[in-house]
Amino acid sequence: MREEKITFDSDGLKLSGVIAIPENAAPDKTHAAMMFLHGFGSTKDAGGCIETCRMLTGLGYVTLRFDMRGCGESEGEKGRVICLEQVADTRNAVTYLSGLSFVDSGRIGCMGASFGAAVTVYATGVDERIACAVSAGGWGDGVSKFRRQHPTPEGWARFTAMLEEGRRHRERTGQSLMVPRYEIVPIPEHLRHNVVKGSIQSFPAETAQSMYDFRANDVVGNISPRPLLLMHPSQDSVTPTEQSIGLFQHAGQPTELHLFAETDHFLLGEKNISAQLVLRDWLSRYFPA
Repeated sequence: MREEKITFDSDGLKLSGVIAIPENAAPDKTHAAMMFLHGFGSTKDAGGCIETCRMLTGLGYVTLRFDMRGCGESEGEKGRVICLEQVADTRNAVTYLSGLSFVDSGRIGCMGASFGAAVTVYATGVDERIACAVSAGGWGDGVSKFRRQHPTPEGWARFTAMLEEGRRHRERTGQSLMVPRYEIVPIPEHLRHNVVKGSIQSFPAETAQSMYDFRANDVVGNISPRPLLLMHPSQDSVTPTEQSIGLFQHAGQPTELHLFAETDHFLLGEKNISAQLVLRDWLSRYFPA
């Protein structure tokens, strides 16, 4: 496997990425490619990103993992994580890959984890150039996701009050109200070691609002007849499992939904062998390298 650090343009911003080419890639041929999208405020160097891309490259795919705008080494306002802007970054990554001489522009797939999974589904639903999609622990409806993540009446009241105060603060000052990451997306203490070093710890309230308004359910049906794989822990203490079930219910065919026991939200970071086997089998059938 040969890795190279790259940058590409996204709406005037330089995004930082790593592209990997299989060792046995023929220099005079084009190859299928897979992008991997990182999670909420994370980076391309998260364990799940690196390990999954290594596996995919080992299977014969060119892979691209990159930092979304405002994250990691990419340009953009740090901490400004806006769902539709990440969809734009993903579509610009497709444009970048399509321009590479060794990539088959008609065979570019997209995969993501958590926040990146939701962006994967949405981007594939609105961009026909993406040939397949794999969502690991994603979500399709921001409102119902947050209702389950802030389940008590007191917790929901605090969350919705934060959204309202964020709007008022912006109107009063012209500046964003900054909010700690775990007040937006709670993660149990025992799982926080999975949040990679360098992840963003404070976000503008507009980030939470963009997630609240985001509905991949509205566009997931557009992916068909391109293949879609949905994977989710059967008991997820961060993103409710019902979110992937909802995506499945709104999707066309061919779509597969797989739930995994004995694992939690960081499905890929935990090197879940069952998930890896499902992914390998699905790719061999629907998107072989």
